Amino acid sequence: MLFADRREGGRRLVAPLARWAGRIDVRVLALPRGGVPVGFELARGLGVPLDAYVVRRLGVPGHAEQAVGALGSGGVIILDHPTIDSLGMSEEQLRELVTAEWAEVRRRERDYRGAAPLPDVGHYTVILVDDGLSTSATLLAAVAALRKLEPARVVLAAPVADSATCTVVRPYVDEIVCAEPPRPFRTVAHWYQDYAPVNDDEVAALLATARFEAEEPVFPY
Repeated sequence: MLFADRREGGRRLVAPLARWAGRIDVRVLALPRGGVPVGFELARGLGVPLDAYVVRRLGVPGHAEQAVGALGSGGVIILDHPTIDSLGMSEEQLRELVTAEWAEVRRRERDYRGAAPLPDVGHYTVILVDDGLSTSATLLAAVAALRKLEPARVVLAAPVADSATCTVVRPYVDEIVCAEPPRPFRTVAHWYQDYAPVNDDEVAALLATARFEAEEPVFPY
């Protein structure tokens, strides 16, 4: 085990990402749920804003690993029409799938930030954070959705990563940063002493704290 918990993992990412500290053109976006405690400590350490980036793969019912697109915060929708056609999905089936997943995206966004929209990330450097880089399909969906919002640069960051996953994802991002170098991976949980599930209330509380700290006035002595 390398990290006591996710928040220690986030603190360990600050040093390798220190060149982005204090920059007004940088945002940290964390993948809920497990990425948010990591992102909280990273954003606090760098002195940059934090938010959550909700993404949902459009998985085919009965085929968990097969996806026909993705939905992301900011109203992003990506559809893989060749795959949709090859599977013979009807418009009604696709509509039902998209409707159900949009409902989950919107529910999470309401829980996490209320009525506030996702902050603008166009022309910003976005540090996209998770607690471990293990599943390339999910990461590729998140990066593809985020790219639709036209950030200037996407830096993928996590305390630990599977080297095979990094190989697959690397062409789609500008940079991958890990607190520990990729190594034989097993599972994300293997690298944390405390890998308890993170719930939506915890995510909302961390985001609210991050917003409060960002807005807190600084008084000269």
